[in-house]
Amino acid sequence: MVLDAPHSASTKEVLAAYGVDAAKGLTDGDAAERLQKHGPNLLRHRRRASLIWILLGQFNSPIVFLLVAAAALALLLGERVEFVAIGAVLLLNGVIGFTTELRAVRSMEALRGLSTRSALVKRNGNVVALPAEELVPGDIAVLDAGDLVAADMRIISSANLAADESALTGESLPVGKGIDPVERDASLADRTSMLFKGCAITRGTGEAMVTGTGMNSELGRITRLVDEAEPERSPLERQLALLSRHLIWLTLSVTALVGAGGVASGQDVALMLKSAVALAVAAIPEGLPVVATLALARGMLRMAKYNALIEQLSSVETLGATTVILTDKTGTITENRMHVDRFVTSSGEIKFSRHNRQFLLDGRLFHPEASEDTHALIRTAVLCNNASLGDEHTASIGDPMEVALLELGKAAGMERVLLLEKMPEITEHAFDTTMRMMATVHVQNGKYLVAVKGAPEAVLERISSVQQGSCVRHFDKELREHWITACDALARQGLRLLAVAGKTVDQSNAAAYEDLTLYGVIGFQDPPRADIRAAVADARRAGITVIMVTGDHAATAQHISEAVGLSSPSDLTVEGRELGAISSLPEKDKASLREKRIFARVDPEQKLDLIELHQQAGEVVAMTGDGVNDAPALRKADIGIAMGLRGTQVAREAADLILRDDAFSTIIHAVREGRLIYTNIRRFTTYLLSCNLSEILVVGLAVFSGLPLPLLPLQILFLNLVTDVFPAFALGTVEADRDVLSRPPRPPIEPILARPQWIAIVTHGASIAAVTLTALGLALTVFDLQGSAVTTMCFHTLALAQLWHVFNMRNWRERFLTSMVTRNTYVWLAIALCIGILLVANLQPAIAAALQLVSLPSEVWLTAVILSFVPVVFREVSIAIIRFRRYRTVGKA
Repeated sequence: MVLDAPHSASTKEVLAAYGVDAAKGLTDGDAAERLQKHGPNLLRHRRRASLIWILLGQFNSPIVFLLVAAAALALLLGERVEFVAIGAVLLLNGVIGFTTELRAVRSMEALRGLSTRSALVKRNGNVVALPAEELVPGDIAVLDAGDLVAADMRIISSANLAADESALTGESLPVGKGIDPVERDASLADRTSMLFKGCAITRGTGEAMVTGTGMNSELGRITRLVDEAEPERSPLERQLALLSRHLIWLTLSVTALVGAGGVASGQDVALMLKSAVALAVAAIPEGLPVVATLALARGMLRMAKYNALIEQLSSVETLGATTVILTDKTGTITENRMHVDRFVTSSGEIKFSRHNRQFLLDGRLFHPEASEDTHALIRTAVLCNNASLGDEHTASIGDPMEVALLELGKAAGMERVLLLEKMPEITEHAFDTTMRMMATVHVQNGKYLVAVKGAPEAVLERISSVQQGSCVRHFDKELREHWITACDALARQGLRLLAVAGKTVDQSNAAAYEDLTLYGVIGFQDPPRADIRAAVADARRAGITVIMVTGDHAATAQHISEAVGLSSPSDLTVEGRELGAISSLPEKDKASLREKRIFARVDPEQKLDLIELHQQAGEVVAMTGDGVNDAPALRKADIGIAMGLRGTQVAREAADLILRDDAFSTIIHAVREGRLIYTNIRRFTTYLLSCNLSEILVVGLAVFSGLPLPLLPLQILFLNLVTDVFPAFALGTVEADRDVLSRPPRPPIEPILARPQWIAIVTHGASIAAVTLTALGLALTVFDLQGSAVTTMCFHTLALAQLWHVFNMRNWRERFLTSMVTRNTYVWLAIALCIGILLVANLQPAIAAALQLVSLPSEVWLTAVILSFVPVVFREVSIAIIRFRRYRTVGKA
């Protein structure tokens, strides 16, 4: 009962194969059986994200697993306070991430809402309205302009029928439809005998038989591709996972080494276990999950202000790492709205600026009334029209090209309503897909004006004369060649063409398409968005490669690409039929494909292949789109970006990011934010790990040297969870350098902590540890302190040194007082807050008792404060030396 290629079969063969009478349709009994067999006409949709999975997702991190292990070890050794403290930071991290991500997920789900639709079908010989989900293969649907096609259908009768398939194929113009079969291997965009689920009827009427419903439709096939397209892990997730694995081995190694070394040297076993817990706590950056989550959440909120809605926190940073953007054309680079770009009459080629409604001839202002041929062209195009022009309160209705003609007429002072008052329409010859023309007949001064428009090659065959100013000249062979050349020139610019002609006759029933006078040819364009050229330039300046991947025609894609600065005239467009199986190509051909900037007539599977082609080369790929045909690629890409205003529901479901203003330039804002976030994550990770290393060195070296334990486990945990977290989060709010978009994207394989960061961690960690161990030595020798007094002095020296250490996180090229870190208000607030917390910890008896802090003499306090500034002074001296050496090198050169 099912044909695998109904588009290539005749209507008689299709009806026979499905066992249906076109006049009567299915019976209720037949429909019920087929509904049972094929199921409802529904697509699979992503389930609503459950609260429990969103919450559990916050704890799916190796660093969190480390914290859980540390908490379990503390509980095992009876350190309940440490256990509760670690549990608290785990809970805080989970709550922050859960709250932020839940808000984003629910916002995305709200955008994905679907409205229920119905369809007119023949059942039992009657036309009835049924819910779209009840349609079955074999149903005969009755269609009219404005209807949304509810299933895949084979057309069995049509009158001036056309459908907007831009969401499915990328074709920006409505496609004329008819009953004639096409080649079996015709592409989706060329199957003119079919209508597809989710597309809209733009004009005409017809009947069609349902051939595919639900997941068996072309829309269902794309939905299945979306399900099968495995989303990639974000670069940040990969880098944090790698960092976590390193920390796991570092923690285990340091703990085992110090514990075993201490026992081997005769140290007390209980003391060594306590030291092992202290080292384990010191090695784990407990504040990192919290700070990273808060930084990403802040980035998500900042992006929302730029109309970029992110669903997952990790996607925020992925944008900053993007190296390649594959973008659809229709509705993404262009407006998905046809406009008149220019037209040619005997007066010359006249450009039309729709923004200021001006006409330009040879660069000079021109008014259509100044030339009779131009006036006749616009007047005829407005009269031979079935569209209606909207206003600020209502949308325009009708074929996009006809709407564009009405806009042209309004700019020229020729509105259709006013023209019809003077020249009422009495007859219409509807557009015929065979003749490729339409005509309207109007009463004018006791005679009849015939207005004709259509495909240039069809209209030129019916021309006997041409309007030249106020004169009419015979359309000889020379003129024919001239107009054919003019049409070819316009077509090479990616314009869609309509020829406009007419005549005045004595009888209203005179043959409409004979002895016509040519007025001119009009060129249409789906224009680029106003801000797209600047956005593409910004992307290129940021080192991001932008590639157009569209289902539209090659000539159109080439022209738009050149117009927005995406490619040059020497760049060749690759068509989908030329691609073949990309995965089986030799590496040389794959490398050549990666250099191409324009791909046209590409189907959804080929978009997936192109994304994988670049991902295999190590690129971080973003894909933008708004159509159904973009959905699988949006899901496969490292970051899928859908349009919020014009994007289809299927595209929104597959995306990681939705642009609420549909502006390509918003992506650049998001990229800037992503780069800033990554820089700040690297900055505060370096800060936290250098603080942790200093703690490891302090405890480890003291134990190996046989000195008393300078820090207690709970004191280390207090530093990691309280005094380190606030400065680290403040570092996450530091603004970007002015040239953040002038630098190329970081290499995707580059770790979150590269060699310079590890050098900084070791250097700073060692300097902070040195002053803390100096404090330990002075406490034991100079000040003759004992027990808790020793750990109190070491604790405060380390705490203050780590606070001032935040200023070491500035770029060494920046001056201290003018650096982004020093000028950040949150940094100073964090320092003030932490100093306040330290004061409370000393003055509040319960907290002081828990941390085993005691009062100290004033000279001890003064020594601790002076020592805490030494690491900052050390770095400033080092920077001064580096600058001096570079200055001398430049001077000698």
